[in-house]
Amino acid sequence: MMFLVVLAFFLFLIMGIPISLVLGMTTIMYFLVTGNTMLLESAPQRLYSAMENFGLLAIPLFMLTGELMNSGGITSRLVHFVKKLVGHVQGGLAYVTVLANMFLASILGSANAQAAMMSKVMVPEMEKEGYSREFSAALTLASSIVAPIIPPSMIFIIYGTLSGTSIGALFMAGIIPGIMYGAGFVALIAYLGYKHNFPRSEKASLDQIWKSFIKVLPALLVPVIITVGILSGAFTATESAAVASVIAFIVGMFFYKELEWKTIPAILINTVIGTATVTFLIAMANLFGWMIAFEQIPQSIANWMLSISDNPFVFLLLVNIFLLLIGTILDGIAALIILVPVLMPLVTSFQIDPIHFGVIICINLTIGLLTPPVGTGLFIVSSIAEVKFERLVKSVMPMLLLGIVMLFIITYWEQTTLLIPRLLGF
Repeated sequence: MMFLVVLAFFLFLIMGIPISLVLGMTTIMYFLVTGNTMLLESAPQRLYSAMENFGLLAIPLFMLTGELMNSGGITSRLVHFVKKLVGHVQGGLAYVTVLANMFLASILGSANAQAAMMSKVMVPEMEKEGYSREFSAALTLASSIVAPIIPPSMIFIIYGTLSGTSIGALFMAGIIPGIMYGAGFVALIAYLGYKHNFPRSEKASLDQIWKSFIKVLPALLVPVIITVGILSGAFTATESAAVASVIAFIVGMFFYKELEWKTIPAILINTVIGTATVTFLIAMANLFGWMIAFEQIPQSIANWMLSISDNPFVFLLLVNIFLLLIGTILDGIAALIILVPVLMPLVTSFQIDPIHFGVIICINLTIGLLTPPVGTGLFIVSSIAEVKFERLVKSVMPMLLLGIVMLFIITYWEQTTLLIPRLLGF
């Protein structure tokens, strides 16, 4: 019977049905074919209970922050400032793409949203400067994976909610890995720039850089206040999302004066649609996780892994390989919601720090945005940048390999994630 359910799951995926519906349909099919129809009576309660978590409130608020930033001119000023700063060096606009993504990562927290936004802004600019459209699109997509690593991060919020790990600690744990990824992409650009003779932009004067910095200063208040507020205990990680929304509104409306009252309804509608998509997925995944728990699949996987080795290094290697494969067929958030309840008992058995493991699993599943055949980031950027899917996949491969190398460094060097949380007493 279980074989039919698994077969149906993959068949639904191949048919292109949205993953949230696949999870719900597979679970209902399981109840029917196994005769556990009484469980259907409790299904609505399971769907509702998935939403009963204060930490999830941060998701719509950070989405609202991103929408307010876009409409309020914050994003464009961040990109303009970075361009004035480093645009004149060889491959300058490529560096701008990476650094701008790092700045935006400290505010948005969603790789898909960031990839979509930056594709509209940077790909045409880079092509105009002489970069190929394929490379521009690939770099924009690849460097957007720092969004779920540098705080605040939607995927950290979901992991923290599922695992009971401090979201504030996870935010702090993502700082060094985020910087490492940024530095890795910068090094790759330096090599490719030397090899392919990347173009340079006109050098900005110190006066131009200073004026650009003054203009971007209000925008930088968002990540600074979020980080300082969480560290000082002024507000929680969830409450920081509300603070970020208020600051983004004030900056866009009263400092830059690009945010208009007539755009507010559209901003709220986009926020609601984005939030509904994520929360519906979380609810369905919770139902699917209930089925997995009922079948005692977590215990079976735990026993199988423990039978292979009791070494935590081997366990982490197996988990990384498994997650990289899962990332090729499943959306990162869906995979996270399904797998965290399965893997957390193993994390406890192997005495691995849940903060360190949280960063590993979140980075790993974010890399899935770059991996065919179901890498959502590939489809988003391919559509927006008007680049053929197969050419984008080919161009993104060096960056994907770099991302995997950095993942294994972070996996086996736990101080990259735990240094800052431990210094701050988490």
